[in-house]
Amino acid sequence: MTAPCLAFHRVSMEFPGVKALDDVSFGVSAGSVHALMGENGAGKSTLLKILSGAYTPSGGSLLIDGQPRVFTSTADALAAGVAVIYQELHLVPEMSVAENLFLGHLPQRLGVVNRAALAEAARRQLELIGESIDPWTKVGRLPLAQRQMVEIAKALTRGARIIAFDEPTSSLSDREVRRLFGIIRELKARGCAILYVSHRMEEIFELCDHLTILRDGRHVESAGLASFTRDRVVQRMVGRELANIYNYTPRPRAGSGLAVKGLAGPGLAAPCSFSAEAGEIFGFFGLVGAGRSELLRLIYGAALKTAGSVSVAGRTVAITSPREAIRAGIVLCPEDRKKEGIVPVRSVLENTNLSARRRHARGGILIDEAWEHANATRRTEQLRVKTPSLRQLIRNLSGGNQQKVILGRWLSETVKVILLDEPTRGIDIGAKSEIYAIMQDLARQGVCVIVVSSELPEVLGVADRIAVMRQGCIAAILDRADATEEKLLKLALPVETARAS
Repeated sequence: MTAPCLAFHRVSMEFPGVKALDDVSFGVSAGSVHALMGENGAGKSTLLKILSGAYTPSGGSLLIDGQPRVFTSTADALAAGVAVIYQELHLVPEMSVAENLFLGHLPQRLGVVNRAALAEAARRQLELIGESIDPWTKVGRLPLAQRQMVEIAKALTRGARIIAFDEPTSSLSDREVRRLFGIIRELKARGCAILYVSHRMEEIFELCDHLTILRDGRHVESAGLASFTRDRVVQRMVGRELANIYNYTPRPRAGSGLAVKGLAGPGLAAPCSFSAEAGEIFGFFGLVGAGRSELLRLIYGAALKTAGSVSVAGRTVAITSPREAIRAGIVLCPEDRKKEGIVPVRSVLENTNLSARRRHARGGILIDEAWEHANATRRTEQLRVKTPSLRQLIRNLSGGNQQKVILGRWLSETVKVILLDEPTRGIDIGAKSEIYAIMQDLARQGVCVIVVSSELPEVLGVADRIAVMRQGCIAAILDRADATEEKLLKLALPVETARAS
């Protein structure tokens, strides 16, 4: 391994009540892809924020080409050739793609933005990553996968030579992942130092040269990837062996759960019908854009249906809003938890009690503080949420712990049907195992669990039955015993592609 282009030397970071990083040291060489792995809460995000200039470390130093550097802002880091592409996108929804790409260094002529030059530069940058998006499209109108690609293109406009990727494939299709890997390999060939954070083991072993593992804010091990097996990575990450992470056990069904008949609306190409029993885990698989999230939003009332009906426990319910869905016993954990699942400027306590507090308010008006504290304490302990206190802002928690708080919110309700849209996206293997166990517990209690996943092993591992969506409609529904990766993928492919293969 050549001399590190980027090095963390005895880096520590303390916040009130918690030490996020404790004496972490490792280096990343130019012309290499260096993986950074660890459970949620291990310190990965904190390390990236130090690298980006968002945080100043409490102790230790950051070295670029052997020289100590102190970044007091993200602008400092960018000026030094450092770019961090976060899982939570940093784009301005109401601005165009072109404006987002060159925000802060827009091409100008005589003090006025040169729109023609801006559009041309944006097109060239998008072409580098294989995208043909109209540069004047507002970012807020793009699907999540395309927004992720715009975020990557934005970093590349700065000419960065040290680039950190934080779960970059979490919203990408297989085709887009292949394209991203090609871009990363090209950057590596140019001599860039790449720090790659991902929970997807197959990506790490395909793409990376070296691996650093963190646990509880401490450095555990750094070595060439050839030194690791998958089992060893998991054991070093969690500090214990994980047997069957899916926790699947057959369960008796408990009668009618959710029945959807002829449901039509935005994002669906044809009316959709299916039924799932109480006590069943019913999975949905499909490629990005297949209509899975759109179907869940229609069931939940977050989008208005144009036809069809929804029944819960054998009773047809009229749902035109999430409020009505919750009252009917249907709740949703959305795919984009940062944007739609949490209130980032509120505490863990408030986010946990956000929905159920209406049923416990004194006189229907005054917040029952005793109930709220007791309920939040119960849910955080039940779901093993890692937080220094209930008053901690939820935005300061790791992705896995934020997901557990959202689950805790719905466990505070009387739930008959829970809709889980990519519930383990961007979550480490230990937290995944815990969330799978929660899903199994809910099913054993008679809850109808609907889970959408883009990961074939996950949907095969947790579900009793699996519906495959393709181009806005349900292509097939398979029993667990009949489902294989090959069958599901073939059913999910667009019709023209499937015929060609």
